[in-house]
Amino acid sequence: MKHPPALGYLADELGQLERDGLLRTPPDDADGLPGSFCSNDYLGFARETSPVPDAFGATASRLVCGTWSAHRDLEVAIAGLVGLPAALAFTSGYAANVGLLSAVLRPEDQVVSDALLHASLIDGMRLSHARVEVVPHLDVHAVRDALRRPCAGRRWVVTESYFSMDADTPDLGALREATDAAGAALVVDEAHALGVLGPEGRGLCAAAGVVPDALTVTLGKSFGGSGALVAGSENLRAWLWNRARSFIFSTGMSPLIARTAAVAVERVRAADDRRAAVAARAEQLREGLRAVGLPALGYGPIVPVVVGEPARAVALARALRRRGVFVQPIRPPSVPAGTARLRFTVTAAHSADDVAAALGAMGDAIREVA
Repeated sequence: MKHPPALGYLADELGQLERDGLLRTPPDDADGLPGSFCSNDYLGFARETSPVPDAFGATASRLVCGTWSAHRDLEVAIAGLVGLPAALAFTSGYAANVGLLSAVLRPEDQVVSDALLHASLIDGMRLSHARVEVVPHLDVHAVRDALRRPCAGRRWVVTESYFSMDADTPDLGALREATDAAGAALVVDEAHALGVLGPEGRGLCAAAGVVPDALTVTLGKSFGGSGALVAGSENLRAWLWNRARSFIFSTGMSPLIARTAAVAVERVRAADDRRAAVAARAEQLREGLRAVGLPALGYGPIVPVVVGEPARAVALARALRRRGVFVQPIRPPSVPAGTARLRFTVTAAHSADDVAAALGAMGDAIREVA
C-alpha cells in the first residue's frame, strides 16, 4: 500500500493559514524598494558602503579559531557605549537572547516576564525550563507582587526597553528598584532603542540612569548591520563563552560586519541630527494618522496602527503597496489575537514629503478597504 507523502499535510495547513489571513509569503527584494516604511534602519546607515575592509568570514566558532581582533574591538566599543564592563558578540539578536537566557537560568529559578516580550526572549526562557510568571504589559506592581512569591532558586525580571510592536517603554527605574529589593537580576533587551533613543543613542537604560545585569544590543537596527551582543559583567561574558550554546556552536560573526559595526558605534554617538530627523518625521506621521481618527500607538520611530483582524491588515497593506507605500501587516502570533496592525517605521532617510505621501495613501487605503 502506497502511503501519502510524509509532508503532504503541509498543503492543508498552509491553506488554512491563508484562509485565516495569517499566511506569510516572501516580499519584494528590499534593494531599491521605494516607499518603504518597514525598515529598522532608523539612522539610515544600512545602505551605506562599509567604510572599512576586513575578512568576510570568521572561519570557525569563536572558541576554536574564529575570534578576530574585529570581534574584540566591537565588544569593547559596545561595552563602552552602554556603560557596562564587557560584551560578547553573537550572530543575531535571536541567538543572543536565546543563548543568554538558556545559559543563565536554571529550572529552579523564577523569571518574571512581560506579556509582550519578543519571541527570542520567550524561547530562551523555555529552553531553560525555569518557572516563568507572565505579568501584564508594563505592570510594575504585578512584577513586585510576583517577586514576593516563594522561589527555590534565583529571581529574574526580563523586559525590553522599547517594545517594537507597541512603541512603548516600561518604567525601567521602578523595575530596577523592584529587582534590587528582591535580590533579583534585571535583563533588558535594547534592540529597538539603542542608536535612536537616549543620550548619544545610548538607549533608554542610559536615559533612565539604570544599569541592568544583562543588556542585549542588536546591530541590525540603528547600527545598520547584523548580529548582536550581550553586555554585562566580565563574569557574565565568561559564562556565556562557556555555556551559551547559540554562541559556542556557531561560526563567529563575520569580521567585516564586526569591524564595520565598531566604526558605527562612533557614528551613532555623533548622529544627533539623524535622531532629530527621525523624531520629527515620526511625530508628523503620528499627528497625521490621529487627525483622521487612526489610533497610532506609542512614541519614537515605530508607529503602530491597530486595525483588528488579520484579513483587514493584509488588505490595507496591499492597498498601500498599490499606492507605492510598503508597510508590512503584523498578525498573530507576533501580536495578540484581535490586534493585527500596520507597523510603520520611520528612518532618517524619510523626508516630510515621504511622510505626507504615506498619509495620503493611508487615507485612500482606508476608504478602499472600509
